[in-house]
Amino acid sequence: MDLPLIVSTSGIRGIVGEGITPEVVSRLAASYATTLRHRRVVLGSDTRPSREMCRHAVLAGLISTGCEIIDIGICPTPSVQIMVDKCEAGGGIAITASHNPVHWNALKLFNENGLFLSHNQLERILNIYHQSLSRVTEGGIKRASFSRLGKVREEHSTFDVHIEKILQGLNVGLIRKKKFRIALDCVNGAGSIITPIFLRELNCTITAINTNPREDFPHPPEPSPKNLQQLSSLVREGRFDAGFAQDPDADRLAIVTEGGIALSEECSIVLATIAVLEEKRGAVVVNLSTTRAIDDIAAAFGCPVFRSRIGERNVVTAMKRHRAVIGGEGSGGVIYPRVHYARDSMVAIGLILQHMAGSGRKLSEIVASHPRYHLIKQYILCAPEKKEKLLADLKEQLKGERLDVRDGIKIIRKDSWAHIRSSKTEPAIRILAEAPTKRGANELFNFIVDKIEMPD
Repeated sequence: MDLPLIVSTSGIRGIVGEGITPEVVSRLAASYATTLRHRRVVLGSDTRPSREMCRHAVLAGLISTGCEIIDIGICPTPSVQIMVDKCEAGGGIAITASHNPVHWNALKLFNENGLFLSHNQLERILNIYHQSLSRVTEGGIKRASFSRLGKVREEHSTFDVHIEKILQGLNVGLIRKKKFRIALDCVNGAGSIITPIFLRELNCTITAINTNPREDFPHPPEPSPKNLQQLSSLVREGRFDAGFAQDPDADRLAIVTEGGIALSEECSIVLATIAVLEEKRGAVVVNLSTTRAIDDIAAAFGCPVFRSRIGERNVVTAMKRHRAVIGGEGSGGVIYPRVHYARDSMVAIGLILQHMAGSGRKLSEIVASHPRYHLIKQYILCAPEKKEKLLADLKEQLKGERLDVRDGIKIIRKDSWAHIRSSKTEPAIRILAEAPTKRGANELFNFIVDKIEMPD
């Protein structure tokens, strides 16, 4: 697009006031609505300051195309996906830029099954959008006549529906018996109200911080260890069994042990995978950038692992193809088909508590017993128009390596790997390197960085 927007199957996002403006958002919403076979749309959002601007713009676009809008308010992204199914809607929109900084916002777009759109579906929306820019008659957007304008109704059952679906997929009795003490950081995001309710349903005693949806994010919103100092201190001083941190739309989870140690977000999918495979053997699907510990754990259970390209849509497609019992991404996203094909931080919390309850061990003891790798995650800023050349030049320099080029460049060695790819959510190139030792990970990371040449 000739606007400063980042477009991927994970959504259409940009900086508010630059790529994300009321005009752009409204036209994108109308273009999306034009592609729907059934014009009932579920609408939810996270808590960013630009929420109301974007919400009203989306409503204008949907109403103008004759949609019936089911407004479920501030809620996690997986709540939107679940309610698309529940309401038999033609699609859904979550207004959220997920882990991006507060000055970003985005539209996450879902189909009639509550799943992210395919590449072809997204391309069709963008074609309609561009046609509407080039023609006075608004091109391919199908506007409704006055008598057929859309209507909005509010739906207040979302939290109950979402929580009940998760509880049906857990051993609730086992978890409730343990009466866990949990510290929670919701980053003042979409999980601020629903997550404490969910934890109380599991008979947990909770102390929650940053649970005011009207306030700004108290720290960088990505749920990575460096951003969890406040939660770590709370857990360490309060003798909790665990600490959990969500991102602004509550689809990703990070964990703090009872000793106040913030774990890599990779641990969320690792722990969830163990919890599921203990109950039911089956295939596991993760993306190309997820820790190799998943392969070791699945092998211990005699289960296969399949890897997909980055992005929830790609993981879900592979999960369905291989009939996976669990899947997700190393960024903290856990997808449990028994609940829904969506990344869901509350599902991850439930599975981790179930595993803790069943094992009878402290969280730190569970983590210490797992295969451990050292994983470096860094990025370099790179303009979108330069990414392709940078990766092509790097691939040429890595001819002697065993490569997987389905999504960027992944170097695969006997006991280590590195993945270099274009970010789908930021103007950046992501670089990941994992090895059994910290030294090995650093050497592999530096090997990559030394070969990267930024195009002119």
